[in-house]
Amino acid sequence: MAVPLNQAIRVGAYVLKQHLIGRKRYPLVLMLEPLFRCNLACAGCGKIDYPAAILNQRLSVAECLEAVDECGAPVVVIAGGEPLLHKEIDQVVEGAVARKKFVIVCTNALLLEKKMSLFKPGPYFTWSVHLDGAKAEHDASVCQDGVYERAVAAIGAAKKAGFRVIINATLFDNAEAAKVASFFDDVMEMGVDGISVSPGYAYERAPDQQHFLNRLRTKELFRGIFARQGKGGGKKKWAFNQSSMFLDFLAGNQSFHCTPWGNPTRTYFGWQRPCYLLGEGYAKTFKALMEETDWDRYGTGNYEKCADCMVHSGYEATAVTETVRRPWRALAQTLRGIRTTGPMAPDISLEGQRPAEYVFSRHVETAMARIAAKGEGVKEAAE
Repeated sequence: MAVPLNQAIRVGAYVLKQHLIGRKRYPLVLMLEPLFRCNLACAGCGKIDYPAAILNQRLSVAECLEAVDECGAPVVVIAGGEPLLHKEIDQVVEGAVARKKFVIVCTNALLLEKKMSLFKPGPYFTWSVHLDGAKAEHDASVCQDGVYERAVAAIGAAKKAGFRVIINATLFDNAEAAKVASFFDDVMEMGVDGISVSPGYAYERAPDQQHFLNRLRTKELFRGIFARQGKGGGKKKWAFNQSSMFLDFLAGNQSFHCTPWGNPTRTYFGWQRPCYLLGEGYAKTFKALMEETDWDRYGTGNYEKCADCMVHSGYEATAVTETVRRPWRALAQTLRGIRTTGPMAPDISLEGQRPAEYVFSRHVETAMARIAAKGEGVKEAAE
């Protein structure tokens, strides 16, 4: 199991408590984006397509820790943008760890070796390095040569320094099962502590709209990948930093509904509605996000933009909740393993979904007006 035992126990106890007190919706992982700016421009990314004035903004340390306290989730994932561009990111991490949160910093690793000394290894801290495949595949994904080699070197340096390190891989429709399986063998040989994997989401503003997976292709791809596990002759078994039930879902063996409130997102704009992937409105407080969002308007089967989504930020919380609420079902799945042949579980009907609304520019225009009024357009978010 790649998830540390203390984390699994703490998160399991937290979920069980929510279940026992009858809380219908609760956060599992806080997705904290202290800035949008990045030092890469990946074609499949929908997080960095903002005017320079917005890319220059950042959440302060106080705002970040206020979000940690307000949300209360046991796990905090710090993403972006590239979090290591934030001048005070070490203070954000230190504050969250001091609150006994399990903190995962997602990074492309280009600044990891330079910034590593600002952080301390420990049971509450993990580096999550973005790798979308072997050298050719990853460098193509991030649209820059040489990034894979720098990331691998940084992983080695971080492990040598005593840090827990996982990799996160996003797969698109040009992924080949055999190559992905070989890549997973390779990263385990590097000594990483786990793998986090997910199909890419079709961000409406991403430059490349041609290579996102639909749900059937996602299931077929992951069945092909999992069927190859352990076929490499002496290779280490893959350790995933995810629940087995979520991986089984990716292989088409579970019928899950999205629980977007499980991974609430705090950005410069506020608390993002409805989820990490879709920014169609923002609440000023976490309480308002949870109580005033019309959750039934979103998710696969409810909204066109969610039709093909099988991303961890929407479904991992569902899988974890199912594991705690119905442990016998999770145990049966663990004993059976991830099935890679035979009929797939029924999928959600799309017949009643509402059409997509394209409202991206509304909150951008509002933010730009606010920045202009305050004269903050030149405020630096990064070094």
